[in-house]
Amino acid sequence: MHARAATAMTTALLGTAALLLPATDVRAVEDGTPPAIIAHRGASGYAPENTLAAVDKAARLGAVWVENDVQRTRDGKLVVLHDDSLRRTTDVEQVFPGRAPWKVKDFTAAEIARLDAGSWFGSVYAGARVPTLKQYVRRVDLHHQKLLLELKNPELYPGIEQETLKLLGNEGWLDRKHRSRLVVQSFSAASLRTVHDLKPAVKTGFLGRPPMADLHAYAVFADQINPSYAAVSRAYVAAVQAFTGPHGRPLEVSTWTVNTADAARLVAGYGVDGIITNKPDVVRDALRE
Repeated sequence: MHARAATAMTTALLGTAALLLPATDVRAVEDGTPPAIIAHRGASGYAPENTLAAVDKAARLGAVWVENDVQRTRDGKLVVLHDDSLRRTTDVEQVFPGRAPWKVKDFTAAEIARLDAGSWFGSVYAGARVPTLKQYVRRVDLHHQKLLLELKNPELYPGIEQETLKLLGNEGWLDRKHRSRLVVQSFSAASLRTVHDLKPAVKTGFLGRPPMADLHAYAVFADQINPSYAAVSRAYVAAVQAFTGPHGRPLEVSTWTVNTADAARLVAGYGVDGIITNKPDVVRDALRE
């Protein structure tokens, strides 16, 4: 995810939401509950982001949660890639030199499958591929991990919410066992509202830092508020956790992208529920100190 401004919530979404009462069992900073450690795009500090190799590395480092980004190809396949362009993390310029600006939505899944998504990170990863979402969730399941799935740029891909939920359902990720291991997040409030309306049982997370005065509106359809760690504070975390989300539990806060021990200790002290990091081992060791 980028540290960019989150998509603004529409007036309709804010205006129609009912005010929710604060939760009575808010997790206190001092209660000793350790934050979940979430491997950002897999263990992307050590392996090429959003690849199966990054999932495997996260598993080897003991990361229970992994985060990824989902986009859609020209022929309607869901793939795991952060940028809306293939340029930064693949060799698309060499393989398809005449196809600038190399947008994901302009390539078929078969074309994307030809690309090297590992060499940019290191020669040991040469030949790594952009995984499909199906391949990715199967690898996560193989490791018995949990998944924080981001719908990336949903405004570019109308209907991606339904398509993602259908694939997750086909792969068993919407049954009761798997739902406890899944959160769908986005910078788009409208996209999250769609996910919630389609599958109310699926937990959702809003990427960004809504004003405290608006949190009641997000609590109607979001289980988490997930801001940049540079924008979070003890007071903001407490304000979020004081609201009850759509599943009857306090809203949670997972913050990104925390890659140093000092930052990990800082946000853990704020009482966050999750820490999203490229280096899960660094965060793990910091929290054990």
